[in-house]
Amino acid sequence: MHLTYRRLDLQLTHRWTIASSYGPGGSGGTSTYGTVIVELKDANGLIGLGEAAPSNRYKETPDSIIEFLKKVDAQRLSFADIPGSMAYLETIAPGNFGPKCALNIALMDGAARLAGKSVCDMLGLGFTENKHVTSFSIGIAMPDEIRRKVLEAAHYPVLKLKVGSQEDRENIAALRSAAPTKTVRVDGNEAWKTKEDALRNIEWLAQDPNIEFIEQPMPASTAPADLRWLKERSPLPIMADESYRSAADIEVCAECYHYVNVKLVKAGGISPSYEALKAARKAGMKTMIGCMIETSIQITAAAHLAELTDYLDIDGNLLITGDPYLGATAVNGQVSFAQTPEKLGLRVRARG
Repeated sequence: MHLTYRRLDLQLTHRWTIASSYGPGGSGGTSTYGTVIVELKDANGLIGLGEAAPSNRYKETPDSIIEFLKKVDAQRLSFADIPGSMAYLETIAPGNFGPKCALNIALMDGAARLAGKSVCDMLGLGFTENKHVTSFSIGIAMPDEIRRKVLEAAHYPVLKLKVGSQEDRENIAALRSAAPTKTVRVDGNEAWKTKEDALRNIEWLAQDPNIEFIEQPMPASTAPADLRWLKERSPLPIMADESYRSAADIEVCAECYHYVNVKLVKAGGISPSYEALKAARKAGMKTMIGCMIETSIQITAAAHLAELTDYLDIDGNLLITGDPYLGATAVNGQVSFAQTPEKLGLRVRARG
């Protein structure tokens, strides 16, 4: 097996700001986002593609991902033995879910191609066309810009609005001035530090009948007792994002949240995300699969798990310009494999 990797700096259509990068001490958002693309090639020339779009929230950067990849002995990886390959990666270093995600996606791509199947068919999930809709995310901005972004996104049936700024109420009003009745999901990104503050904000949001749920209103480090208190009183369903990295977190999350958001890069790839989604469904929780700012490699990888989810938020490739890959499409928010040029593996190929 031969491993190659490279960094890509993705250009965003609009500056991207969330609660953790807003205000004093924050970066103020970004106009570019670094991701790492990996390629595994076996002795027969079979290629698997993968990607890791890291998050500062998890103390990962493109540089840290590349440092991990430098330590990987590609001869210890095999399309025919994904569990063994992942077990080997665990011996290199704990954590490092980003590079493990990229390699897991590439391994799954190669394994499915070897089997003559798509990834979702290899997992026994399949994919139902005309069923799955992704939300489209609107980052924190000033109200006039929020309105412009919402108008630009008029063809998407579901929006997700980032909150956690001093302009939250004005931003909701700006959104509603452009889309009065559209379904909206709200993402707190750990913005509210006390349970009382979180409840006040959620009670205000719940006055809008078309807000569907709120993601991670409080920090993941919040005491479970406070999270349970909020869950019991919240008039809106609360979804765990930063609090739910893998299936190992399901016991606490089932007590403290109504729903969970699974992301490939925080779980460590397709395989652990599959297990995290199954664990949540077994616990009776609704699920969503989310994303970072990503190319169509990682977005399409997530789409293969759509049959295990109630909601999708896989729009990272819709927020950038010049996506270098072709994969699953999301015309008007409708996720589809119908137009993908590739039929096996991830069903992704490079443009041009």
